Amino acid sequence: MFSLTSADGHLLSTDPARLDLELVHHWLSTDAYWALGRDRAVTDRAFAGSLPFGVYRPEDGRQVAVARVVTDGATFAWLCDVYVDRVARGRGLGGWMVGAARDHLAELGVLRILLITNDAHQVYAREGFTPLDAPERWMILDRRPPVTPITGKEQNSGTPLTVEA
Repeated sequence: MFSLTSADGHLLSTDPARLDLELVHHWLSTDAYWALGRDRAVTDRAFAGSLPFGVYRPEDGRQVAVARVVTDGATFAWLCDVYVDRVARGRGLGGWMVGAARDHLAELGVLRILLITNDAHQVYAREGFTPLDAPERWMILDRRPPVTPITGKEQNSGTPLTVEA
């Protein structure tokens, strides 16, 4: 496991036992445009099959940020589910976490990291990420149902999105 302490005392850890998956699920399923309405079991399976990065407050150890990396640990990684609690934003924790993940993956020999973002390009650019040079070379098979970016509801589903607090 990997851990790192920031100058202000925040702890970053890849220990999956430290993750507050109930809180992570709440963040992602209610406030992250890419995961609105995500089922708890899906969140649990996703993190179980990934390298997690959690950030914890120095004063009480409460989790304030999360990211997960899907990787073979040798050649390729996908950085996803990057989230900083709204009350902890604006302190540089997201960039610090992404930079720590980037550096940890480099230590493993992983030289290619992919991510997708709608609105945080500047955060990732500060950590060395750039737009794809040749997007026409990349392909995708995406079997997710269409979703509206505002509600996360499946189009034409007739079923309202329910959010548990």
